[in-house]
Amino acid sequence: MPETITHVKTSCYHCGDECLTSSYQIEEKQFCCQGCQSVYEILSGAGLCSYYHYNDHPGATRSRTDKRFDYLSDPVILAGLLDYTDEHLSVITLYIPQIHCSSCLWLLEQLNRFNPSIYYSRVDFLKKQLIVRFDPRAFSLQQLVELLYDLGYEPLISLQDIIQKQNKAEKGNLVQKIAVAGFCFGNVMLLSFPEYFGLSGYEQTFSHFFGYLNILFTLPVVFFSGRGYFISAWHNLKNGILNIDFPLALGIAVLFLRTAVEVITHTGAGFADTLCGLVFFLLVGRFVQQKTYHHISFERDYRSFFPVAVQIIEEGREKPVPLSGLVTGHRMVIRHNEIIPADAILLKGQALIDFSFVTGESVPVNKTLGEIIYAGGRQTGEAIELEVIKPVSQSYLTQLWNNEAFTRKQDNRMKTFNERVSKYFTIILIAIAVGSLLAWLPFNYRRGIDAFTAVLIVACPCALALSTPFTMSAALSIFDRNLFYLKNTAVVEQMARVNTLVMDKTGTITTGRGKRIDLSGALTGEQQQLIYSACVNSIHPLSRMICQYFGALEKLPVTYYKELPGKGITAIIGGHLLRIGSGKFIFGDFKETKLMTRVHLMIDGSFLGYFTFLQEYREGMERIGELKSAYSLYLLSGDQDHERDELLRFFPDEGHLYFSQSPQQKLDRVETLRQQGNKVMMLGDGLNDSGALKQSDLGVAVTDDVNNFSPGSDAILDGRSFHKLPAFLRFSKDTVHIIHTSFLISLTYNLVGLSYAVTGRLSPLVAAVLMPLSTVTIISFTTLATHFAAKRRKLI
Repeated sequence: MPETITHVKTSCYHCGDECLTSSYQIEEKQFCCQGCQSVYEILSGAGLCSYYHYNDHPGATRSRTDKRFDYLSDPVILAGLLDYTDEHLSVITLYIPQIHCSSCLWLLEQLNRFNPSIYYSRVDFLKKQLIVRFDPRAFSLQQLVELLYDLGYEPLISLQDIIQKQNKAEKGNLVQKIAVAGFCFGNVMLLSFPEYFGLSGYEQTFSHFFGYLNILFTLPVVFFSGRGYFISAWHNLKNGILNIDFPLALGIAVLFLRTAVEVITHTGAGFADTLCGLVFFLLVGRFVQQKTYHHISFERDYRSFFPVAVQIIEEGREKPVPLSGLVTGHRMVIRHNEIIPADAILLKGQALIDFSFVTGESVPVNKTLGEIIYAGGRQTGEAIELEVIKPVSQSYLTQLWNNEAFTRKQDNRMKTFNERVSKYFTIILIAIAVGSLLAWLPFNYRRGIDAFTAVLIVACPCALALSTPFTMSAALSIFDRNLFYLKNTAVVEQMARVNTLVMDKTGTITTGRGKRIDLSGALTGEQQQLIYSACVNSIHPLSRMICQYFGALEKLPVTYYKELPGKGITAIIGGHLLRIGSGKFIFGDFKETKLMTRVHLMIDGSFLGYFTFLQEYREGMERIGELKSAYSLYLLSGDQDHERDELLRFFPDEGHLYFSQSPQQKLDRVETLRQQGNKVMMLGDGLNDSGALKQSDLGVAVTDDVNNFSPGSDAILDGRSFHKLPAFLRFSKDTVHIIHTSFLISLTYNLVGLSYAVTGRLSPLVAAVLMPLSTVTIISFTTLATHFAAKRRKLI
């Protein structure tokens, strides 16, 4: 009867991770590592243990790693990072990815209690940013970052921060324009009420006075608030384009001119209220349309992935240099979990490089001394030394990103419904207006001019211009609530027209948590302890997973240990000979029956079974199969075809699965699908997918942390909502149908208004009632219909 070992799980008091050892303990509080214990000691010493009262296990895991922050003393780097600095004050904004709860917020805003040289610290919770003001004479930026690191809140400082070319949302004066238009609209409505309800003959003088005041109020509305519509219409006309801004600008101009003429000639009250209301509602619609997620960056490049500086060896000593100062011949030191920023040759140490972000291959690659290691890989083992053979600007990764083929072509973006309809709408509108003028001209030229201007006023596509932004705003709020973040409102329509889905494998349809491990065979407690004692000496990811599988066992003394990179381990422990590794390593001439990752186990010549490592697929991958009837599904993976058989459960046939794909091959495959007339949505997660994401009609970056690095894309999908992808696609189609319906409602209002307009007898009262009524109807319909559609798709 095999022995069984029962493990009692203990959670770390600081971060909540499982404690695999009982070595770290203070006051009956258990910690998973020396780092978490140190953080508790720091907090306890500063009298800040209230941190733990806000949440259970609020801290981020704080395993000790060998990191250096000396580069933060470099004046060039400081100048790029600091928001403001003078002799007495420095201000810095740092991105802290570990911020996740109220305890984090509370602690980070108490930094002045750790050091009096810190004047102020405030957290922007949504953006995960920390703003700190400190005295640079007594406290340096390096000391600040080291303090945050000791607390378990290491800032993420990338090369992108130094270059400062992050795409930030343009802060225009839209709010001021809305404020001006709203102020004028309210006053004009107030001054127009006497006209609506009628004035006696004695009070006609007030009518003229109110009319002149209305003209004054319309001046800032037209020339400040509405100026953008005229500029947009003029630029598009110069390029031979008729967009929706042209009829809007034409309507605003006609309203203003007719109002001015009628008031000055004392022939009418004009349409000042309609004009101010039109511009106000249009600007509100534009504000809603521009509303986006400023805390998420959709335009990212390799600089967000690279460190700010790197350690090099000069005259036998390490010193930090900015990445821009890294040149050919420099000998750099890369430690565990650090990025290799330039193509280099391995000089010292055992390199186990994770290239998954660049190539898509999920299994770390062993490199031998003298071998070239390309930029973008992440060292997962011990510290290594490399000699730079190409500067950062000429490295493989940089050239890959800057490749012209990786730039989205101008004709990739699909036109929205408004863009397609506005051209024909404008032509028909002008035709009706000119037709009304010509029909009345032989009989009554004044009536003809009134009819011409009335058609342009009534048919001004206000409701059409508002239907899309308000529908899309409601849709974006639904997507946002479900952790799907779209770059802009046009993405919803692009999604609705997609008919082909192309997916990456590693990190996209699989989780970032690693592989699933299964044991084939029965092991006694003693055998488990022997295998654990051998694997715990290895830094290979598979060995680590085996140790995690067994849990915290007692390590036995090792008499002999030898590891052949990429093959396996030979060890003698307690008089037993262990061989752990690939089939060829254990048996010699051996061929796996299936293409999958296996680690075979042999003790004293007896084969005990093997561990099988399979990728852990995201929740809801089975639901992707529901899309086979409506969409063409493809897999483009940089990984080997170890799991082809298992993937056939999700994809229609073997001809749609492509493995060992380079970044260029992924891009070419997407372009081929587009050339065949398909509307392609590409889902990826790594730098190796960036070209395909940009070349597709709609690129979606899948990530387990929306604030961490992800390639430039049209949308960012949180991995927790991957299972909702079918619902998102159906909801996008519902949203477009709502826009079409709202357009028909808007068209109905226009037809009613035109029946008045062509007669030349349109009164200001009818225009003042019809315009806001149509606007309110459209906004109410789109908002309610969108929420009803979301409820039907179970998104709310």
